[in-house]
Amino acid sequence: MSDYAVVNPATGETLATYDTFTDAQVEEALATAADEYRDWSQRPVAERAELIRRVAQLHRERRDDLAAIIVREMGKPLAAAYAEVDFAADITEFYADNAETITADQPLQILGEGTAVIRKAPIGVLLGIMPWNFPYYQVARFAAPNLVIGNTILLKHAPQCPESAAAIERMYLDAGLPKGAYVNVYATNEQAATIIADPRVQGVSVTGSERAGAAVAELAGRNLKKVALELGGSDPFILLSTDDLDAAITAAVDARLDNNGQSCNAPKRFIVVDALYDAFLEKFTAAMQSQVVGDPFADDTTVGPLSSLLAAERLAAQVDKAVEQGATLVTGGTRDGAYYAPTVLTDVTPEMSVYREELFGPASVVYRVADEDEAVRLANDTSYGLGSYVFTTDPEQADRVANKIDAGMVYVNVTLADSPELPFGGVKRSGTSREMGLLAADEFVNKKLVRVGA
Repeated sequence: MSDYAVVNPATGETLATYDTFTDAQVEEALATAADEYRDWSQRPVAERAELIRRVAQLHRERRDDLAAIIVREMGKPLAAAYAEVDFAADITEFYADNAETITADQPLQILGEGTAVIRKAPIGVLLGIMPWNFPYYQVARFAAPNLVIGNTILLKHAPQCPESAAAIERMYLDAGLPKGAYVNVYATNEQAATIIADPRVQGVSVTGSERAGAAVAELAGRNLKKVALELGGSDPFILLSTDDLDAAITAAVDARLDNNGQSCNAPKRFIVVDALYDAFLEKFTAAMQSQVVGDPFADDTTVGPLSSLLAAERLAAQVDKAVEQGATLVTGGTRDGAYYAPTVLTDVTPEMSVYREELFGPASVVYRVADEDEAVRLANDTSYGLGSYVFTTDPEQADRVANKIDAGMVYVNVTLADSPELPFGGVKRSGTSREMGLLAADEFVNKKLVRVGA
């Protein structure tokens, strides 16, 4: 039985299966990408950029079909699926627009006579290991900058996303990229390990769990390969002051429930100063209870099923354990197949398992704190460090707190503000790299020094 299958989490029905690659097919994919690298890397940057621009156009032209695929694959509400396809198109186009900038020589001021520049050059074949929660967006932010630079891509998508994986590869081929520039591989984990170890592969990018990231990083290190990791998060949402509590709550709920709560950089821990806590909890709970949970294809649905029955069972087990250990279940905590009700927990203490865990689904923990200092201490008391959110009416406080938070990203008085030009990534156990923005183009590039004498 193939590991790659489309299983509709809303119904549990297996809609399609895809054959896992044989070892011979994996070798063919490796050879094709390695052979094409020699030509692709030498093409003019402008030519590569125009082909990538066409990929962005195909995202928009095939928007309806692409959105429907990921609703079937992982239960994303249809409106969110359209938004993801659009964002993937915007990211891809951003790198086409900025191709000359990200590949331009960087002159250096030198002490001696002559000149020196840093010349950015591709490094070769890269392997991307991508997750199921954003099937198009995750691929776009890895593949687009690296293809513009001149690397070639092998892409192992999550086993539950084979249809979107095939659709992405088809767009790259239909856009005119040569065979071997972007290659989809339905590989097992063991075959992925073989790919990483292969000397033709120069780097690997992983978005996923800590366990997956650690396993890949260990293997990449053993083979002296560059590795980029974007892992989990348990982002804090810190509410210190506001002149519009309803707007702050809307931002909090919308961000928490984005992608059915299955977003690495969604706020999951809501840290509220004492003066606002009771009002926040009351309104936040009411807003979570008002969500429409149902068919992800329905126009009025705001929360669909989790990506799989296993994912819903895992979240339910976390919440149940939290309650057993003394947390208060304010609302939610119920499961129906892969559907899980929007949930709010309070009275969580450091002794409880959920205090240290990432809740990957529509569940939240709300904390009461006395002041800014306690809020920052609680926000930083985690092994994660991906994103963070600070709501305050005091600009000086916002800047001060942003400096104190241990995270790769701080958003002040705004959520859901990711954009192609903004770098994305974390610290601590949330990862080691940056994707999107111009920084993404520095992850897998040879920063070659060219020194010319007088």
